[in-house]
Amino acid sequence: MPDLLCMGEPMLEFNQQAPGADGRVLYLEGHGGDTSNAAIAAARSGASAGYVSAIGQDGPGEAFLALWTREGVDASTVIRRPDAPTGIYFVTHDAPGHHFTFYRTGSAAALFTPQEVPQKAIRAARILHLSGISQAISPSACDAGFRAIEVARAAGVKVSYDTNLRLRLWPAARAAAVIHAAIGMADIALPSLDDATALTGLTDPDAVADFYLRLCPLVLLKCGAAGCLVATRDGRTRIPGRKVQAVDATGAGDTFAGAFLARTLAGDDAVAAARYANAAAALSTTGYGAVAPIPRAAAVRALLDAA
Repeated sequence: MPDLLCMGEPMLEFNQQAPGADGRVLYLEGHGGDTSNAAIAAARSGASAGYVSAIGQDGPGEAFLALWTREGVDASTVIRRPDAPTGIYFVTHDAPGHHFTFYRTGSAAALFTPQEVPQKAIRAARILHLSGISQAISPSACDAGFRAIEVARAAGVKVSYDTNLRLRLWPAARAAAVIHAAIGMADIALPSLDDATALTGLTDPDAVADFYLRLCPLVLLKCGAAGCLVATRDGRTRIPGRKVQAVDATGAGDTFAGAFLARTLAGDDAVAAARYANAAAALSTTGYGAVAPIPRAAAVRALLDAA
């Protein structure tokens, strides 16, 4: 059984490319889904990772099974549904950044229920990782997330939670209530500064860290190009961002999460794991798409050694 189990929704990705000489705009097909990205990032950094979800018996579903096989991500806890599709999304780019358009209503993962939570696999893991998106896609998926957390806690399995706020999926008040309740049951919180501002109204990183430390003993505040803040109830460390030739930040936070959890499982302390994850996330922005640019351990170590 995998040491790390990630739970959520995988989605086939179509990422907008720069216009060609003839003016046409093409889209690069890839794979996404925040917790699937995190599982792949963890596997590329050497962790034993698996995935909990449901996919359709369709082309995108087959593509994900092939992807997880190539990446060494255990998919034995992924359900196949003949009557529901695998979700898809589009990424577009402009001066302010990247934007998402999702087509996931009624997807196979959105139908996930608490009764389908793989309790045996969770009890055998060392870390369970899920996110706000894992719980935002439907009420039943939300309940399934809480059930998975309860199973993990009862078995002494650590819980990691990434806010990954998507306000198009649920109202702000419900999002804050669910996400903060889940983080209150977690051992590791992975909010981004943008998410935290939307959820709490706070803009100062230290104030955000204080807020989440009241809920969770370890907070990794992701601050984009500015790096990250590692905060515990005993102290905090700021890790500056890495200068790279960034072209697409899709999935950078997911790469951070997976890389951090991989190094945590390998025995690194929180600061060392965050330094590694910070470098991995930076490298993931140097290519298009959520999965293709996720670096392997050797590339991350090379960047760290070059500093």
